[in-house]
Parts: sequence; structure tokens; C-alpha cells
Amino acid sequence: MGKGTSAERGARKIAWARAHMPLLAELEGELARERPFRGVRIAISIHLEAKTARLVLALRAGGAELAVTGSNPLSTQDDVAEALRAEGVPVFARRGADPEEYRDDLVRTLHVRPHLVLDDGGDLTALLHGDHARLGAETIGICEETTTGVIRLRALAREGKLRCPAVAVNDARMKHLFDNRYGTGQSTWDAIMRTTNLLVAGKTVVVAGYGWCGRGIALRARGLGARVVVAEVDPVRAAEALMDGFRVAPLGEAIRDADILVTATGCRDVVTWEHLLAAKDGLLLANAGHFDVEIDVRTLRERAPSRSVRDNVEVFSLPNGKRVYLLAQGRLVNLAAGDGHPIEIMDISFALQTLSLRWLLDHGRDLAPGVYPVPREIDERVARMFLAARGVRIDSLTPGQRRYLGIG
Repeated sequence: MGKGTSAERGARKIAWARAHMPLLAELEGELARERPFRGVRIAISIHLEAKTARLVLALRAGGAELAVTGSNPLSTQDDVAEALRAEGVPVFARRGADPEEYRDDLVRTLHVRPHLVLDDGGDLTALLHGDHARLGAETIGICEETTTGVIRLRALAREGKLRCPAVAVNDARMKHLFDNRYGTGQSTWDAIMRTTNLLVAGKTVVVAGYGWCGRGIALRARGLGARVVVAEVDPVRAAEALMDGFRVAPLGEAIRDADILVTATGCRDVVTWEHLLAAKDGLLLANAGHFDVEIDVRTLRERAPSRSVRDNVEVFSLPNGKRVYLLAQGRLVNLAAGDGHPIEIMDISFALQTLSLRWLLDHGRDLAPGVYPVPREIDERVARMFLAARGVRIDSLTPGQRRYLGIG
């Protein structure tokens, strides 16, 4: 434990993040000068840790009235939550909240009656389109951070139930190409290695799902010296994994040799009880998807006795005499058992969030309900800020080149 009160420890974490988030610092200065969010109420549900706190404080500098909760009970860092409360920010979250308390915290956050919503996974959005729709009567728009949340938004849109415009921040090039691939890739292995203190090199790692998150996890596993097998249901992604040099196999086959299995699909029941019975003794199970449904933890708990053997590690004794180790209760391992994505990665993502919220504030009232991409100019502005912060210059198209390409 560090010295000082919980709030003081949280403040030190936030200060460390601030020192390594130049994009958000630049935008915070801009927001403080222009105050575009003056009088604007923003409800935020996101993994509540130091990098998130920097985003919250930047939005407050722009004049926003905020209410904040976590998007996963095991990713909330209580010292950071206390530090935000000490700054006068209403925070409704604590680490380890049970499902009922977690839902209550989401609802309490929505009682700000938000003009804007920043969501991570879609839980706030679901409440605003369900039992608590009345709290969204003044909502102009929603920004969604994750693949899972965007899937849920598009389902609402297809069903004709989406009540306001929503920006798919996850789909921005500067988000999924960086946050999902490099952020998830590094932070997943950081959490697994920190939690287990076991070697990765020489082991067989199975990655379920070869979206951008799965790509990053597989890439980093190979860099650590593992033999990597990819399990996929999408034939195009499976072909890509094969062309990237990975073995591709059905999960039921791949799990027989796996030392470590990581799920990253955004789907449910990926690893079933039948899969686990076929696993080799000592398999490490980790989930890098947003919700704790990718591994059938419920059946595992019903049919196999377990005990805690290390912080964030449970061992389950299967009827066939084999053991499997479950990390972080099957929840999002990089946040439930680690600090989440690297600071510089979240600097990019939160710069996109900040500018997308401002864009929604300016344009949301004129847009029909639907799921919208991050405007290209925002994506490219963040990319240029990222390069400039690192002293990198690039070429520009000449007028003749722009005419040739048909660019205005």
C-alpha cells in the first residue's frame, strides 16, 4: 500500500497519467478557454481508473456537469474514485459491487438527466432505452467506446428503438487500430503475467477471436515466445490469421494442447463445459472481452469445486481429475487484474471521445436517431496531434495530387 489516504494515492495515479497524456492535456487547455460544455450534463460509464479520471477532469474544465460510474465492478479503482470525489465529481462506483449495486450505480448516474452520454459496453444506453427512458428525455446523443457497445447500439437501431444519434467511437481508425490491437494486446498479457507470475515463452496459447483485440493478443503472445493458435468462426478472419502465420483450428481441437486460452470475441458461450472437459491439465483461462459471458463460468461453478490459490486466480477441479485456472472470475482480465490499456493508448481514445462529445453537442439535435461514425476530420486531427506530440512530421498532398485523387 502506498502512503497517504486513499484519495491521495488516487491523486498520485492521476498525476502520473496526466504526465503521459499530451493529447488530452492539449484538449483540456482548449476546453478551459472555450468552455463549450458549460451547463451541459454528461453521464459517464467507463472503466474507472486513473486515465478515465483525466478524461473526466478535462470535460469538467470545459464546463460540464458530470456524473460518473464504472462499467465493470472489478475494474473500478477505489482510490481513483475517492480522488475524483475529493475534486467534487459525483462518483457512484466501488470495486467488487454486486450486480444489484452495479445497476443501482448506473441508475444513480443517469439521474443527472444527461444531455450527453459516454458509455463503455452499452449498459447506460440499455437503461435509457428500457426502464429508465424518462431520464433520457433531454439526451442529445451517445458516444460508445467499445466493440460490444457498438454491437448493442446497432441492434437498437435495426429494431427501430434507438432514440438519439450515437457515435461509434470504437470504429474510428485511431481507436480500433490502436486501442483494440496495441492496447488490448499489451494490457492482456501484462495482467496475465502479473497475476500468475508464469512464463509465456514456449507455451501454447489459444486466442478465441481474431478481431482487432484478438489480433493484438495473438501478436503479443508470439512476441513473448508462445506458439499461437487462433480459433474463429468468421472464414475471412480465419484466413487472415492463417496468412499472418498462426495455426488456425476449431476451439474443441485447439484447447487440447492449450496452456493458456484467451477469449476476445464479444460473444457468449465461447468456451463451454464440454470444451473444458477436453482441456489439458492446468489450463489458464482468461477473458479479454467486455462481458463475463465468453467463458461459461456459471456451469463451471455449478459442476466443479473451486478455491482461490492467488489473488485473481481460482483453481477448479474437474470430474475427470484435471484442473483449470480461471483468472479474474472470467471478467475483463486486463482491467479486473491489471491497470488496463497503456496510458498513451487511452490518451488517443479519450481525445477521440472528447472531440466526439463536442461534435454531438454541436450537431446532435440536427441528426436523426442512428449510429454515426466519428467524423473523418476528428480522426485525422487526433492522428496529427499524436504525431506532433512525438515530434513526427509527415508529407502533405500537393494541389495536383489532390485534384488527381478527386479530393476537394
